[in-house]
Amino acid sequence: MPKIKQPNSRNCFICGVENPVGLHLHFYETGPGVIETEYLAPEHFEGYPGILHGGIVAAIIDEVSGRAYMGSDAAKPRFMFTGKLEIKYRKNVPTGKRLKIIGKVMENKGRVAKAWGGIYDAETGELYAEGTGMHINVPANQFDMNKLEELGWKVYPD
Repeated sequence: MPKIKQPNSRNCFICGVENPVGLHLHFYETGPGVIETEYLAPEHFEGYPGILHGGIVAAIIDEVSGRAYMGSDAAKPRFMFTGKLEIKYRKNVPTGKRLKIIGKVMENKGRVAKAWGGIYDAETGELYAEGTGMHINVPANQFDMNKLEELGWKVYPD
C-alpha cells in the first residue's frame, strides 16, 4: 500500500499547521490500521537537557494511537476522545534526533476502540516509548462534519 497522507488541522497542538507552538506533525497511512510519521524534536520541548519532555512524549503517543482509526478518507474521519492512556517510557526520548512514530489499531468495539503507539529511533529502530490508548467516538453533535474543511481539517501539502 502506498503512503496516504492524513488530514491536518489548523490549531491542534500535535498536527496543527498554524499552531505557533505546536509540533506540526504530518501523518501517513502506510497499511490498513497503521500510520506513521517522523519528527525531530527541538530543544524547546525538552524536560532535561537533550531529553524530550515526558508530557510531549505522551501527547505524541495519544495522537498517533487515536489517529490509527481515523483512516485516510478526509471526507469521513473518525474523531475520537481519549478515555484512557497508558504510557511505558522505555528509554529517554532524545531531542535533536530523527524519531519514527507509529500507530496501530488493536480492538474496535463500536464507539470505543483500543490502539497502540510507539516512538522509535528512526535510524536504529530502538523503541524509546510506547503506549496504548482507549479512544471513544466524538459525539455526532460535537461539530458539523459537513464543515470540516471550513474548520481547518484537510490534507495540506507537505
